[in-house]
Amino acid sequence: MEQENIAVGLDIGTTKIVAMIGRKNEYGKVEILGIGKAKSLGVHRGVVNNITQTIQSIQQAVRDAEANAGLKVDQVTVGIAGQHIRSLQHSDYITRANYDDVIEEQDIEELCNQVHKLVMLPGEEIIHVLPQEYKVDGQAEITQPIGMHGARLEANFHVVVGQISSIRNIVRCVKNSGLELGGVNLEPLASANAVLSQEEKEAGVALIDIGGGTTDLAIFKDGIIRHTAVIPFGGNVITEDIKDGCSIIEKQAELLKVKFGSAWPGENKDNEIVSIPGLRGREPKEISLKNLSKIIHYRAVEIIEQVFQEIKNYGHEEQRKKLIAGIVITGGGAQLKHLKQLVEYITGMDTRIGLPNEHLAGDTEKDTASPIFATAVGLVMKAIYEHEHQVQEEKEEEQAKLEEDQPIQTVSEEEQTSSEDTEELAQENPEKQDRATGPRRNIFEKFFDGLKDFLDKAE
Repeated sequence: MEQENIAVGLDIGTTKIVAMIGRKNEYGKVEILGIGKAKSLGVHRGVVNNITQTIQSIQQAVRDAEANAGLKVDQVTVGIAGQHIRSLQHSDYITRANYDDVIEEQDIEELCNQVHKLVMLPGEEIIHVLPQEYKVDGQAEITQPIGMHGARLEANFHVVVGQISSIRNIVRCVKNSGLELGGVNLEPLASANAVLSQEEKEAGVALIDIGGGTTDLAIFKDGIIRHTAVIPFGGNVITEDIKDGCSIIEKQAELLKVKFGSAWPGENKDNEIVSIPGLRGREPKEISLKNLSKIIHYRAVEIIEQVFQEIKNYGHEEQRKKLIAGIVITGGGAQLKHLKQLVEYITGMDTRIGLPNEHLAGDTEKDTASPIFATAVGLVMKAIYEHEHQVQEEKEEEQAKLEEDQPIQTVSEEEQTSSEDTEELAQENPEKQDRATGPRRNIFEKFFDGLKDFLDKAE
């Protein structure tokens, strides 16, 4: 197995930490080689609040993934989320000195780097600078300006910002776990890459990733990220409500939610009851499933309404901003029974559960293609893309260096004499001209001759 083709995603969540090892197979799909999962003890609502416990959980998850895959990993791509994340819209431009030359990748990089210099609020830093539309000399609605002529290059950007301390704490946890940080990616973007199709992104779609501590939102339209938001509530708040409402311990509340919970109270009959074992020999506690569903329903409605408010803030009711593909729910919270129906009822938008199976190899285990692992799969995909991009850049640099080092070839007297003899031979016997000059035709001439023959036949 080639170590350089391996990519590792590390999802540091509030409920769990997942390490996923994968690689791209010959069909362009992601092949999952190993998964490690550990209970997250040092993270609250996406923010690290206990460095030591988080490091231990990361090491446990990575060890399990390495044991499953049968190999050692040293570099990971990490997902970042949390209530400290916010986003803003920004426009910027550069004036190109050599406007006679076409716009190249380096011009776009210069423009993005300029946005990275924006002054943020104290304690904040820019995580992502995501270009939306470009303008070249005032010409708007350009999605790809590379190859165009122009003096002024302008763009609208979606800028994602986070707290420096929170980001540094995650980086520190990763490095202190004995791992190298390959990259940082916003978790809703990673989940979107794993569960959304390009057609949905073009049509307009809102991705809702319901995790343990936070609910992340990412809105796409015309294939471009338009809006991101982090709601500081997730599945753990529902568990807390069940624990308080039913007077049981957290472990029992989580089991109740997963096994019997529903976001739609009308589905349960009044006489449906589940018995919970008592603590230390106490009498068992009987809980009505209808009451359980009511508790879950009220909190789920609150979360969905906050997300829907963010969708309204984006302006989805405008015709040009309409989300034709509706809503896609993913994350661990997406497994809650009847949540899809509740989202459709509140928002009036078509909804589906997002599974990360579209980009996975056909022989992937069913448990892996679960909404729980959507972010981890997206991080592995991001790591693979970054690796391929880096390899391509190295090849281009190597090729450019070879071309610079290649000596200029001079024609020797013998080659010149041979060329003159060939010309004389061609003049004396035209029929032998092809055979005399044939070996000297270069590969490009042969290619264009073949192309000409093909076009002639096509006509």
